[in-house]
Amino acid sequence: MPHEIGYVDNSNGTLAHYNMLDKIREVAVASGFWQVMRYDTSVENRELILKGQGYSGAEEIYVGIRTYQSSSADYYNLCVATFTGYVASNTFDTQPSVRLSGVPAHNQRIDYWLTVNPQRIACCMKVGTPVYEHFYIGKFFSYARPSQYPYPVICGGMLSGAAATRYSDTSHSMPYKGNRVQLGMRFNTGVYLQPEAWPWNNTYLTGATQLRDTNDYYPLLPIILSDANGIYGELDGVRYVSGFNNVVENTCGEDWVVLQDVSRTGFVDYIALKLDA
Repeated sequence: MPHEIGYVDNSNGTLAHYNMLDKIREVAVASGFWQVMRYDTSVENRELILKGQGYSGAEEIYVGIRTYQSSSADYYNLCVATFTGYVASNTFDTQPSVRLSGVPAHNQRIDYWLTVNPQRIACCMKVGTPVYEHFYIGKFFSYARPSQYPYPVICGGMLSGAAATRYSDTSHSMPYKGNRVQLGMRFNTGVYLQPEAWPWNNTYLTGATQLRDTNDYYPLLPIILSDANGIYGELDGVRYVSGFNNVVENTCGEDWVVLQDVSRTGFVDYIALKLDA
């Protein structure tokens, strides 16, 4: 079950963002690629920590998702994370080399597009009015040998850390668009860099001049990570697609779905998410 499209709600007496956490666990485990290291539903901020095997089948890729919420402020969010290992005695937020990013969700219905492969988990959730909230955790395709860059992981969410932000906030945005603090790339130095993301960092392609379809065929461009020191690689199964004469939830063949950035509908506000087979 490498991808699933569906919804969760609160009809079973459990808040929808808790059910979304359980759905991620269910799909990840059913894929056969991910092992549960921790799943704690006894606490208010429920926690899930997973270990992935990578495409080699012998890797150890550590990612996590936990909930955080406030009934008085009316937000019910997920917080996604990447780690370099797992320590059973450590809290979620103090796992080795932790990087956190919040993702606004909902206590009521959440529609989702969730895709899982051996090295990463990517998702888009439709909540509220509606708006579309994204995350990507796990490895990307590095433009280097494993000996040169052994652990190229991305923690990409919608917020910088576990911010107390409701889905109705108009300033938050998906992590892929150019140079965003909520897109963290772990480098060999042990620090998380804030890479730029092509093509959004190219003002010619996503500025005054807009890419569009060719006779209803839409090119899907890789999202390439770089900074002043060079080009590092590209995301796995997430690509740029033009919003010209395009709408959210369109499909590109059988394998890709078009998704927008929160409530934005401009030409440069869309990605295509691969529905892994």
